[in-house]
Amino acid sequence: MKLVLATDDAGGPEIFATVQGEGTAIGRPATFVRLSRCNLACTWCDTPYTWHWEGDPRPHADGVTFDRKANQVTLDIAEVAHRVCALPPNDVVFTGGEPMMQQKALLALADLLDEMAPYRFSYAVETNGTVLPEQPHRFEYTVSPKLAHSGNDPALALPFEAMAHWAQSRHAIFKFVIANPEDVLDVDALVQRFSIHPGAVLLMPEGRESQVLHARAKWLAPICIQKGYRLTDRLHIHLFGDTRGT
Repeated sequence: MKLVLATDDAGGPEIFATVQGEGTAIGRPATFVRLSRCNLACTWCDTPYTWHWEGDPRPHADGVTFDRKANQVTLDIAEVAHRVCALPPNDVVFTGGEPMMQQKALLALADLLDEMAPYRFSYAVETNGTVLPEQPHRFEYTVSPKLAHSGNDPALALPFEAMAHWAQSRHAIFKFVIANPEDVLDVDALVQRFSIHPGAVLLMPEGRESQVLHARAKWLAPICIQKGYRLTDRLHIHLFGDTRGT
């Protein structure tokens, strides 16, 4: 079974060891496996090289499109597993793009890793939440539903069945990207509609520069205090900038 991965700056698969920059595991060492392809098109996406190919008419803030062949690589899951095992971290994060588009191969990869290194790895998926899991308890999920400011059609970005599933899952937390205070009203509406516990909601400032993240976090923190949501940073941006393989 094979996986389609994004490429790093050298053209190899984007499989790398770093510290988790976002969410509840921020600061923990982790091996990231970045998959290519996405079923949405966020205008502020910080990994457009995973989906915004030449000829794609959907808008992106950077106004740049990418050569698909140069930014994708297909590997057998055995090769991916060997690369993951060779890196120090025990936390494995599947990210994208939208990794759930390839969940059958991810499940097979996790099974293979557990055979190669029993009891070593834990697994997390960073997803936009539009695809239902085939094995709901196999991974931990950080679900990042896309709000109106992402530029996506809400019918595609916020499917009712999927949102209802994640809201009831003990293996999922929600992470919302916030660009303006008004975006929090959209979060409030989803929290109320799907009965999401505020403690399972993280708000993250949108931005690809430290100064922007800091400025937005300043006004976002009081909102989190008031509403009981959690605030998450983007640590990797502060440490490495907006770069691949970090």
